[in-house]
Amino acid sequence: MTAGPRLVVVGDPAGRRVAFFQEALRAAGLPGARAVPWTEVLRGRARFAAGETVRVDSPGEVPEVELLLRGTDDPARVEGGRVWYERFTAALAGLAAEASRSGAVLVDDPAETAVLFDKRLTHGRLAAAGVPVPASPTSGPGGTPVRNWDDLVELMAGAGLRRVFVKPAHGSSASGVLAVETAGAGRVQAATSVERDGAGRLFNSLRVRRYTGEREVGALVDALAPDGLHVERWLPKAVQGGRAADLRVVVTGGRATHAVVRTSRSPLTNLHLGGARGDLAAVRTAITAAGGRWEDALAVCERAAAAFPGTRCVGVDLLPGAGWRRFAVGEVNAFGDLLPGLTGLAGSGAEGLDTYGAQVADLLRNPPARTATATAGTGATGPAAPGPGTTGTRPTGTSTAP
Repeated sequence: MTAGPRLVVVGDPAGRRVAFFQEALRAAGLPGARAVPWTEVLRGRARFAAGETVRVDSPGEVPEVELLLRGTDDPARVEGGRVWYERFTAALAGLAAEASRSGAVLVDDPAETAVLFDKRLTHGRLAAAGVPVPASPTSGPGGTPVRNWDDLVELMAGAGLRRVFVKPAHGSSASGVLAVETAGAGRVQAATSVERDGAGRLFNSLRVRRYTGEREVGALVDALAPDGLHVERWLPKAVQGGRAADLRVVVTGGRATHAVVRTSRSPLTNLHLGGARGDLAAVRTAITAAGGRWEDALAVCERAAAAFPGTRCVGVDLLPGAGWRRFAVGEVNAFGDLLPGLTGLAGSGAEGLDTYGAQVADLLRNPPARTATATAGTGATGPAAPGPGTTGTRPTGTSTAP
């Protein structure tokens, strides 16, 4: 077998993410990683050894993990994001302290992960780095808080916004996201995957539905607001085949290595909500026809990733404007690499590799040299801690996926 780091992966040992990572290690001729369940981390029982390299993956949707993080074992529940975030970031800090004590090395900076799981802080960091992002009155640590529907109405009016995305600050996978449109005189509607039961509790659904009127939409905002909300301008998206289109671009080691087009008839393009993979070659053609360059679109994603130099791999949601002339970054995802069957862009150095194979190759090329140490408190961009960073050049080709 190939010599390499002694790897540990924190995640769901029975989940797809850990399985894909283990497969990538085997494909590279490396021994499998020691798997540490998130339950052990959350209970303070995770232990590491000197010389181990620790990769932290998503907690997933394990009922026991959800109970420890959110206070409910139902992963479909929307509420509880603030509690989830507080417990998750505390667990990351404890994990980092244990790794430092034992002499293990973390792949990613846990303080940056904490920023990435607060959409307000992420948006503020991107804006400060000059990355194009939708206008937002809640951006950064000094952003205006949204406590209820009345706050949102006032905020939208003050910023001259009639169409916005309202996002739980600590959500993922479009959980709790509302695409809100107003037309004056109390006319309002929202598209969302949120479903309310008879008791008013909120659940994630796999079907996008519409709520109309201030009473219905306001009730959703009021229910979501206690966990923290991020609000940003709803940018008109480019269209492919009559469907709204955006891209998820995975940046590994500073280089855009994988890209997939997501299309939908609703404002939410997430693939698990009925979105479909689009035609990447057609996107490149459309960008060229509009007088742009595909390389420049990827450069926007690499700039977004560079704002998080201590995080080896991120998934960037790239929003192409109508006409394919301009691009903005909607989100940067710490665990945005779950794209089964997607192989690397030509010229990226990840040709023939899936997103996990690309990360393994990056670890072999540039093993982390030191352990990131979490510290208490937050600054303008969240908790401060050192971490490794890499840069690279832009690929120029396309990717293939089943």
